[in-house]
Amino acid sequence: MISQAAEKRRLNVGCGVDLKPEWVNLDVIDFGGNQVWDLNRFPWPFPDNHFDEVYASHVLEHMGNFNAVVTEIWRVCRHGAVITVKVPFFLSTKFYSEPDHRIPFGIRSFDNYEDIRGRRLRFYEKWKLGQRTNYGSPARFVVESKRFHFSNFAVLRWLNFFINLEPVLFERFFATLITPEEVHFRLRVSKDA
Repeated sequence: MISQAAEKRRLNVGCGVDLKPEWVNLDVIDFGGNQVWDLNRFPWPFPDNHFDEVYASHVLEHMGNFNAVVTEIWRVCRHGAVITVKVPFFLSTKFYSEPDHRIPFGIRSFDNYEDIRGRRLRFYEKWKLGQRTNYGSPARFVVESKRFHFSNFAVLRWLNFFINLEPVLFERFFATLITPEEVHFRLRVSKDA
């Protein structure tokens, strides 16, 4: 059953104790004020093209099947919906010190789902023209931003500027030396194809 908060068309996936007012807060455990649903059970209890915004902070790395979850988020969102994703970077202690984390994330984790129509590709992105797979999922997103977040300690946040100058190249050549804590994505749902 969909709560009245769904009329606001914003979904907080895996909300935990971060219950957002006027959002549909969804999690597998009852934190008091959220809808309870096993996020690994599909379909989720929402109609197609329902949400205008989705927030998923530190939940996707816990899921059983990345493709299924990404496809489900895409399904419940309307065309143009904004999705904010925050996940631990796979080399960070935030990822590998938590035994419940299943899915590792890097800066290119959504590349196979990226809608690249009309976008000029950098030399290291040319593979996207023919070598991508998303297991037949219809899910497509415009990747508006993908950035590393170095640390939650204010004194270290200045590094964000440098590591995000070219995050793909940073990940490839320097991430083992200076390891960010998180990867942040801002996606826009693409359904006009």
